[in-house]
Amino acid sequence: MANISLSKPYKGRLRGFPNLSRISEPCPLYLLRLFSSTQEPTLAATDVSETSSETSSSDPQTVPQSPNPPDVAGNLVTQRVPRGKHRNPEKIEDVICRMMANRAWTTRLQNSIRDLVPEFDHSLVWNVLHGTKNSEHALQFFRWVERAGLLKHDRETHWKIIEILGRASKLNHARCILFDMPKKGVEWDEDLFVVLIESYGKAGIVQEAVKIFNKMKELGVTRSVKSYDALFKVILRRGRYMMAKRYFNAMLSEGIEPTRHTYNVMLWGLFLSLRLETAKRFYEDMKGRGISPDVVTYNTMINGYNRFKLIDEAEKLFTEMKGRNLAPTVISYTTILKGYVSVGRVDDALKTFEEMKSFGIKPNAVTYTTLLPGLCDAEKMPEARVMLKEMVEKYIAPKDNSIFVRLLSCQCKAGDLNAAADVLKAMVRLSIPTEAGHYGILIENFCRAGVYDQAVKLLDKLVEKEIILRPQSSLEMVPSSYNPIIEYLCNHGYTGKAETFFRQLLKKGVQDPVAFNNLIRGHSKEGNPDSAFEILKIMGRRGVPRDADAYKLLIRSYLSKGEPSDAKTALDGMIESGHLPDSSLFRLVMESLFEDGRVQTASRVMNSMLEKGVKENMDLVAKILEALLLRGHVEEALGRINLLMHSGCPPNFDSLLSVLCEKGKTIAALKLLDFCLEGDCNIDFSSYDKVLDALLAAGKTLNAYSILCKIMEKGGSNDWSSCEDLIRSLNQEGNTKQADILSRMIKRENTSGSRKGKVQASAAA
Repeated sequence: MANISLSKPYKGRLRGFPNLSRISEPCPLYLLRLFSSTQEPTLAATDVSETSSETSSSDPQTVPQSPNPPDVAGNLVTQRVPRGKHRNPEKIEDVICRMMANRAWTTRLQNSIRDLVPEFDHSLVWNVLHGTKNSEHALQFFRWVERAGLLKHDRETHWKIIEILGRASKLNHARCILFDMPKKGVEWDEDLFVVLIESYGKAGIVQEAVKIFNKMKELGVTRSVKSYDALFKVILRRGRYMMAKRYFNAMLSEGIEPTRHTYNVMLWGLFLSLRLETAKRFYEDMKGRGISPDVVTYNTMINGYNRFKLIDEAEKLFTEMKGRNLAPTVISYTTILKGYVSVGRVDDALKTFEEMKSFGIKPNAVTYTTLLPGLCDAEKMPEARVMLKEMVEKYIAPKDNSIFVRLLSCQCKAGDLNAAADVLKAMVRLSIPTEAGHYGILIENFCRAGVYDQAVKLLDKLVEKEIILRPQSSLEMVPSSYNPIIEYLCNHGYTGKAETFFRQLLKKGVQDPVAFNNLIRGHSKEGNPDSAFEILKIMGRRGVPRDADAYKLLIRSYLSKGEPSDAKTALDGMIESGHLPDSSLFRLVMESLFEDGRVQTASRVMNSMLEKGVKENMDLVAKILEALLLRGHVEEALGRINLLMHSGCPPNFDSLLSVLCEKGKTIAALKLLDFCLEGDCNIDFSSYDKVLDALLAAGKTLNAYSILCKIMEKGGSNDWSSCEDLIRSLNQEGNTKQADILSRMIKRENTSGSRKGKVQASAAA
């Protein structure tokens, strides 16, 4: 809604809403008296009748009375006028601005505006342009009014649209509108070009601003000190002090005298470009022309000297200004305070600050923002605390919110954690958005001081309000602030709370391995291995390194809950992550799996252990091999035995064969013995006899015959007591060929054995 003070007065015409229904007869209003206990409706009806008659006289068309009048008219006719102050009717320009803001610019919208205002004037157009928040809407309205023949723009409406477009950086449109003015019969003046020059300057396009300025002379537009001042400001803002000097000399050659404002702009720009000596010469030239400095001049010079750390010269100017009865403003005091702070003279700054308040000059946000960093650097934290309290009481919020980070850090460094907590409270009271980094500083220092209850309270607020997830947040928590509190929570049974907090950090892209591993440890200690394993999977997906100790705790947690298969999965993950479990951890997992009846899974763990070069736990290895063989997993057992032999840890074959024969697992014993014969393993002759006896007893004569032949070929025992029984069984089963071969082999072995004996005896003789 347009500001009343900025709206242009209407030119002798009452504007209303001509499309509203008219009231032709006051009879319905008279009937309202029957339903009212006061005479107020009668007065209201009289007012409405007069207003209706005025509106009807301004519109030649009359609208017939309908049984259900429109809302606005209906409210006036059928509703009782409330007591108290009447609401002012909305202005037409505000209605148009709202319509353009809420609807697309179409022919239908244009017709609606025409119906609302059948006749336009310059005052209305100017007010609509002023009230429109969108520059594109303003430009569309400006062009439509003229193209539709509703109004011919004058100088004021041109000036307004150029200002709006320049503020929105739509400079080409503004330039075209300016140069098209003579075609419409509207004359130029200097102010129109000044607006465009300033707009180019704010957009940082210096060359175009200079071109516009030079174009003024070509077009015959008079250039005064006003346009020169605008040009100087544009040029000096970009640091082009040499160009500014050339145009300053050109201005003098044209006979245009500089004003105090001109020198103030030049001094400001020269100090901005760090041209101290040039600024001094201009200052002296200003006084030589009889132009006395004002407060703005002194403020500019003091601030310029501050840039060069010339605080003594700045003090002289400040004293000179007061000696000339020029009352320093809050800007003057703030500028000199800035100089004191920049050179570390904080005590002088505090004295000047108190002097300022004694003269009744109220410090503003910039004053406090200037002084507080100096107090922090000088470690004057009690004074900083008092000043912050003063800001809160006066509700003065600094423009630079980074000062609160300094205050928090310095108060914590000074060891005053209560004062640091008050800084955070002050931010809340001053309606300054608190960010995760502010809480992080406090949490870190509370943890460092061992005041964990206060740190947890801050963490609860941080999580509850989801401050970490605020998209506009720019100050994030650092690892040194969130890792201590996560570790504390995980060590004291609050891992769930720590995980809730850390998951918010995850959404901001934090991937800290220390925090991850602390969560795994915490969940494992609390008996929640599944939650810990979920954290492990997240770490795997994100490529975060996993700690060996965290794995150990997770595995032990699974084992304590009686879930050895999950413990085995975690152990595999530990190995895949590049960590080597110790022998005790392997033993725990294998024992748990073995006792749970998961022999093959235990065998796989044993295989991993052997591949990693761990050679302990051989007693448990023997039990696992025995169980595999007894359960019929012979091939798997043989594979494990082969690995053991390559590792230099062969099992006790005699014991395994003996157990298998006792348990009647003759086929397993046969395969194991065959494996031993192929590998030339050391086996007692008694083990051969046990296997052969077991096979013969089980009626597996052919198997016994086959293994006996291999034993004899390998030079094994040839005095098996049951050999004759085996030959007899083969003959009875019809395997006479095998029986005959075996008999001849035995005779040959006996003959060769006797000859060897005779030779050995003669040699001995």
